[in-house]
Amino acid sequence: MKKTFKVEKGKSAERLDKFLLENESSLSRSQIKNAIDDGQVLVNGKVVKAGLTLKENDEIIFDYVPKKMLSAKPQQIDLDVVYEDDFLAVINKARGMVVHPANGNEDGTLVNALAFRFKNLSSVNGDIRPGIVHRLDKDTSGLMLVAKTDEAHRNLAKQIEQKICKRKYFALLEGVIKEDEGTIDKNLIRSDRDRKKYTTCEKNKGRRAITHFKVVRRFENYTFCEFSLETGRTHQIRVHAASISHPVVGDPLYGFKKQKFNTNGQLLHSHYIGFYHPMTNEFLEFENSIPDYMQNIISKIEKHG
Repeated sequence: MKKTFKVEKGKSAERLDKFLLENESSLSRSQIKNAIDDGQVLVNGKVVKAGLTLKENDEIIFDYVPKKMLSAKPQQIDLDVVYEDDFLAVINKARGMVVHPANGNEDGTLVNALAFRFKNLSSVNGDIRPGIVHRLDKDTSGLMLVAKTDEAHRNLAKQIEQKICKRKYFALLEGVIKEDEGTIDKNLIRSDRDRKKYTTCEKNKGRRAITHFKVVRRFENYTFCEFSLETGRTHQIRVHAASISHPVVGDPLYGFKKQKFNTNGQLLHSHYIGFYHPMTNEFLEFENSIPDYMQNIISKIEKHG
């Protein structure tokens, strides 16, 4: 459904989302907002925000593609379960696996595997994200929390929100970081140029994001780092690393255009998670080693630089 609108004199000084809601009565407010956020609305040829104030003679191109109704049907997919009890599970997510169904990835996701593997999953995040307390990007591997009951889910989500739950990641970065450790405190906001990306912004915009890093090992042209999250924003480590001119090796969105290695995605791995059990209040810790796909690249660097 592609339509073009011209803002008339009486409709200037009106918000974009309100204008579209009036002119597309068949769509809900959330559908309008999602379309704008997904870059399906252009004003004078540019991607804009829902709250944009329209001016007379502005041209609006509305190229709406409705999202499919998705469901998390059970699928028998290999799943690495590190720990489980009646209330939660800890999963070692495989690299290349999408966490939950979405347009373009209707099945074959972690949620499909969870629905097959476990009898019960929390319903807090709806039908297409049962059990999912937090996410990892498709090409980020490693440890994830899964909730089996709604009570456990809310407790674990609160621990993440209140920074009680500890999460640590390994990443191989471009270039050599001089500092042994440090903190990146930069707000993040969705990019106006590419709605799939996020970028750093001023303190009065976006959402605050805090990432701590510690150098594990330096190579001639690379740095192997451990990151710990104080906040959990989308693409946080990837954007923050790029913001200090040391993007994650192999990152297709934020990394260098020319890559020395064929990595098939960013070299980022969730290797540690620690939290209090929502029922027993026992502090649980889980840790795994550097995955083979990352170690293989490190071995090549050791041999050839």
